[in-house]
Amino acid sequence: MANKRRGEIDLTLDGKTYPLCLTFGALAELEDKMGLANIGELAGRFSNGQVRSADLIRILGVALRGGGNDVSDRQAASMRCEGGAGALAVALVELLQLTFNPEPSPPKTP
Repeated sequence: MANKRRGEIDLTLDGKTYPLCLTFGALAELEDKMGLANIGELAGRFSNGQVRSADLIRILGVALRGGGNDVSDRQAASMRCEGGAGALAVALVELLQLTFNPEPSPPKTP
């Protein structure tokens, strides 16, 4: 089960539930694959609606690998998301939000 405090989500693809996580390595791979000068450009693409289907495949691929799955981008591209492409986009936005704006930890008790 995914731990949202660690920036993980679960996503059902081809009837199987996979953990997704954007680790530092996954983010670096994403920067390279998408030709980004920095990871902030990714947020800009999403906020401006400039995300392409190929971008979603790249994000899904690195997030699958960051979650510990041995899946190539090519394999990720052929997977079917429960709920369709819209559900995939929503899940990846949630993953990005968790990665960059995690929920605050509960206050420590003395």
